Amino acid sequence: MAVRSSKGRGRMPSSKQPEILLPGTPEQPSRLGSAAGIFTNQNLDRLAHILDDCFRIPGTPIRFGLDGIVGLVPAIGDVLAGLASCILIFAAWVRGVPYITLVRMLVNLALDVVIGAIPFLGDAFDIAWKANRRNYALLVRHIEQPTRHAWKDWFFLGILVLAIIAIFLVPLLVLAWMLDWFFHHL
Repeated sequence: MAVRSSKGRGRMPSSKQPEILLPGTPEQPSRLGSAAGIFTNQNLDRLAHILDDCFRIPGTPIRFGLDGIVGLVPAIGDVLAGLASCILIFAAWVRGVPYITLVRMLVNLALDVVIGAIPFLGDAFDIAWKANRRNYALLVRHIEQPTRHAWKDWFFLGILVLAIIAIFLVPLLVLAWMLDWFFHHL
């Protein structure tokens, strides 16, 4: 039986016996096979850095990236930054991140794009929110510890569903109250 060391040395595997990987050499699951090699932690961390915190305002600890700069362009800036941010979410899918985490990453991105579209206030939100850093942290957490803290994702999704229900329910309740008041005071 052939053994591969963490430095890649060792005997070549025979065609009849499986290769044994030593601890510390995990095979990364991928939905694209070997084509997923561009989605390494190093490359994705670099992308999150460029999009969220590669520049610093002199004399302050405030950092921002291309997401904050491109977001200054009215209408199209936040859409373009959002498209660049989709690379992290696609990479997470390729690397086998659970779907619940992908949903959480999409919500982070949606908040960044929707609130970021508000002139000036949205740009300040982009700089503070750092959706790409959040999404990279989620990806790394679920790759390194796939089952740890998964309840947080479900809790987040539950709060999100309740918030969406409230967003739709509150206007309907106000409308019902207004109609009731209108018909009783005619």
